[in-house]
Amino acid sequence: MLNANEKAEVQKVVSDSLDRAERVWGDHGAMLDSITGTASFEGYAMDSMNESTQSMIPGHRFVSLEKPKAEYFIALMLDIRDSSKHLAQAISSKIARVSQFQRVYYETSALLPAVAKTIGFKNGKVTEYLGDGALALFRVADYEDYREAVYAAHNAAKNCINDTLSMVNNQLKDRYSLPPLVVGVGMAMSPALVTLIGLSGERQARVLGECVYRAAKLSGGENEIIVDKKMRYRWPKKKGGTVRFDEITMKGVDGFKVGSK
Repeated sequence: MLNANEKAEVQKVVSDSLDRAERVWGDHGAMLDSITGTASFEGYAMDSMNESTQSMIPGHRFVSLEKPKAEYFIALMLDIRDSSKHLAQAISSKIARVSQFQRVYYETSALLPAVAKTIGFKNGKVTEYLGDGALALFRVADYEDYREAVYAAHNAAKNCINDTLSMVNNQLKDRYSLPPLVVGVGMAMSPALVTLIGLSGERQARVLGECVYRAAKLSGGENEIIVDKKMRYRWPKKKGGTVRFDEITMKGVDGFKVGSK
């Protein structure tokens, strides 16, 4: 659970992000509205890395093409459910004050920075914003051992789904009368390669590994955390533990839904 100071920081991120989104929409909304008929939101990037060897990957501020590095990461993928439907289907003005692309723009503008802030409290780092979602990484070597890394990643995910999502939904309701967002979180652990990909002069730092692939596949739940098998079987065993694991298969990947006993 987030403490009072952390909640205040996330609350400020949400409020500032929506204020900024409203200013941008006021300046450019008409132009943005005009292209939504042909634009696909799934390909829309909230932010992109610059074309340099600098990196947001934990433990790798600079990434070299000639010297890729391999180590263990936990990948966390958070996705908004039905964002494409929010974009394509108008919501009645009797229900909400914004609709379609403006609605999705405000939703993602509020949620994604708030998620990044929340994950940062546990030393994770969002490395990519993928339209309606965010990919975060936890470098296992940054923790005392893999057990602490698992705890940190899971607590970050719980905080995102509970405290952070609630704060975002409250502001979206208060400002625009929007219904609550629903998100899914997938997490996976594996060795991965830190390297650069892309054309010369346009290369971007990336982590390539099974953890990223599986986390993305397992992020389809509804306000649920789903972990892959490798993370499940590395979960610290604690006598009298209160965590329950229910088997589930999502998009061809076997995993476990994490819940309370």
